[in-house]
Amino acid sequence: MEIYKGASAFAGIAIGKIRFYRKGEYQVRQHQADDVKKELKNFDVARRHVMQTLKEEYDRMSENQILEQAELLGSGSFLRAVQSMITGEKVTAAYAVQTTRDELQSTFSSLNDSSIKERIHNVSRVSSLLLEILGEDENKIDLGEEPVILAADTLSPAELMEMNKEKLLGIITRKGSSTSHAAILAKNMDIPCVTGIGIPQSEEEWEDSVAIIDGYTGTIYLEPDSEIRKEYEIRRKADLVEREELLKLKDQADVTKDGRKVGIYANIGSLDDLNSVLYYGARGIGLLRSEFQYLGRENYPGEEELFQAYKKTAQTMGDRLVIIRTADLGADKQASYLEIPKETNPLMGNRGIRLSLDRKNLFKTQIRAIYRASWYGNLGMMYPMICAEEEMDEIEALVTEVKEELQTAGVPFKEIQTGIMMETPAAVMIGEELAKRVDFLGIGTNDLTQYTLAMDRQNPLLQKKYNDHHPAILKMIKMIVDAGHAQNCKICLCGELAADTRLTETFLRMGVDALSVVPACILPVRKALRAVCIDEK
Repeated sequence: MEIYKGASAFAGIAIGKIRFYRKGEYQVRQHQADDVKKELKNFDVARRHVMQTLKEEYDRMSENQILEQAELLGSGSFLRAVQSMITGEKVTAAYAVQTTRDELQSTFSSLNDSSIKERIHNVSRVSSLLLEILGEDENKIDLGEEPVILAADTLSPAELMEMNKEKLLGIITRKGSSTSHAAILAKNMDIPCVTGIGIPQSEEEWEDSVAIIDGYTGTIYLEPDSEIRKEYEIRRKADLVEREELLKLKDQADVTKDGRKVGIYANIGSLDDLNSVLYYGARGIGLLRSEFQYLGRENYPGEEELFQAYKKTAQTMGDRLVIIRTADLGADKQASYLEIPKETNPLMGNRGIRLSLDRKNLFKTQIRAIYRASWYGNLGMMYPMICAEEEMDEIEALVTEVKEELQTAGVPFKEIQTGIMMETPAAVMIGEELAKRVDFLGIGTNDLTQYTLAMDRQNPLLQKKYNDHHPAILKMIKMIVDAGHAQNCKICLCGELAADTRLTETFLRMGVDALSVVPACILPVRKALRAVCIDEK
């Protein structure tokens, strides 16, 4: 038995065989078709449906690019290539569409001709609309048939998004930290995760070995002896019993002992998490990380795709509030098609709202989708990485433009709440000025901590020095609460610190109005909240 010590990224216990993930080792499975005529018919039905969708978009916006996308499905090489692949290789329509798209992108992506780039974009857009009807792309990362403990040098959010959650027992990484975006996504997936582990360079030593992850202490046991194995089997069962006890709270109110109501909301990054949000009894969604809709794919999501996702979220949640944070892309949340230039220090670079305002078409498409979906539920919108009022000027101008266009086209929408993600010291220092512009403030403690301490939260060398309980961080949270309340803004704490039950009482005494955490942490936080009595000194 060997014992390795790292940093806990998410608590829990996992026991199983190790499978190494090596970048680049993934595959798209080819699906053979049992009935070629049926696949051709399925493709034709999807084609006609997408052409109708594009016609409706053109009627609203009159953009030539939409006509060009529709023409791809009326005639031309793309249409013939898909039909030929279905017939000649006897594959499903979905596989033929995605393979044709991928081959086109691979062949022409290196060319700088603007007309070719536009054609690739049009093919990608049409393919996405077709695949929404024919079926989602296959998971590209094959973890095998049995659930495994995944070991890797490092993992990006995009890579995790491409994995089947049901095949993941736990995650071990050499690099990364407990507050990296991949670790946050692992929490969303409710999977024990340990980072900073000294995995040997000769990875074959670990491949297929049995391991135990202790996500509470950040410990890995490789080929555990019978005594340790038995102990952790018992602890895993105890974990399940404790969870059963916590489940008794899922229908209980979010209220302190002395009657103060404080909403507990959920942070999610995928529509797959909606069931968990409802299951654990969250008051709503305090942070929908919409950037994950842009990751793990080969092209931009179109307005219709985003709209359908937000509409489904709104309808599923009913009257419960859903806050969609506009895409916080950049830093470690990238995809190749985004073509984000390499930066010496991406965490301090062109990310979040800065990138969105540089790419106004991308930003405007998302805003339109959110406002269209607002008609079907109770949506709000929040902007990441705000540092200046000038950014809000640009945002407000775009929002006004979108609303006027929707009104002109007769598209129904609601006036929605808007908010700012307070995650830079600059935003804290102009908190009252920013609070005048919106309905609520969301506190992103992950970035606020790293920017205040001037420490990269993903740097393993700084794990013991990185202190998200630093007095400066707590003072800044209090400053945000006071600034927001002075302008009648509600304050929601939605960083990872919100799930730290050691600070639940501290946050409530500061005056925080709501806490937003990953679904798996809702019940522990509710338990801590219900034990607090604010009037007691």
